[in-house]
Amino acid sequence: MGTTIKKSVGFSNVSRQESSPHMPSTSICISMTKRDYHLSLLSGLLIGVLASPVLKVVRADLYIKVEFIIPFFLIATPAGLAIAKAISRRVSIIWEIGKFIVVGILNTLADWGTLVLLTLFFRKYLKIEPTYTIISGIAIYSLYKSISFVAAVINSYYWNKCWTFSNHSAEKAKGDFINFLIASTIGFGVNVGVSTYVFSCVRLESFNSDQWGLIGAGWGTLLGLTWNYLAYKFIVFRY
Repeated sequence: MGTTIKKSVGFSNVSRQESSPHMPSTSICISMTKRDYHLSLLSGLLIGVLASPVLKVVRADLYIKVEFIIPFFLIATPAGLAIAKAISRRVSIIWEIGKFIVVGILNTLADWGTLVLLTLFFRKYLKIEPTYTIISGIAIYSLYKSISFVAAVINSYYWNKCWTFSNHSAEKAKGDFINFLIASTIGFGVNVGVSTYVFSCVRLESFNSDQWGLIGAGWGTLLGLTWNYLAYKFIVFRY
């Protein structure tokens, strides 16, 4: 009889321990899902590839080592997101911010990479420099920057909707897209406006036009990304 009571008490203690709020919950997943892992690998690959034309302008000596850059991002991107996922156990927004940063880097390189490719292509085959002007004195650079920004916006919508801010109902898809276009149009003005101003009005002789074009794009991207995160988070993909 005494033995039976002891076993029952023991089982009761175990049950209380398993249900204790201080014990780690099995429902909390500290690792990324297979989908997250695959998307982090894909984003890392694209970041490495798109960094190639940018490096050709910024640092030609690094451009010849591009084969080492792609494996670096293939490893660093999933590793960085795994750390963000672990930290998000205590600060949940870190996981979302981590994905937004990765997508932001990818969007930035989609923007800058397209800008550089347009510059190099038209210079090589049509002898057109980005400093040439078109209608009302607007530089060719502004046209290139507009095209590259549109490419980045398209990329941004699908990555942010399907991954970064994916925890909302599918019924809101139409509203998401309309709000996204409005927010991105404002971001377009911020990005291109700041980039053009820096490229045209703030020039240092120590940089050539291609390098200064990327510096302008950098400032435009910084302010544009700040606006985009706030708009996407609290307006477009709110849930």
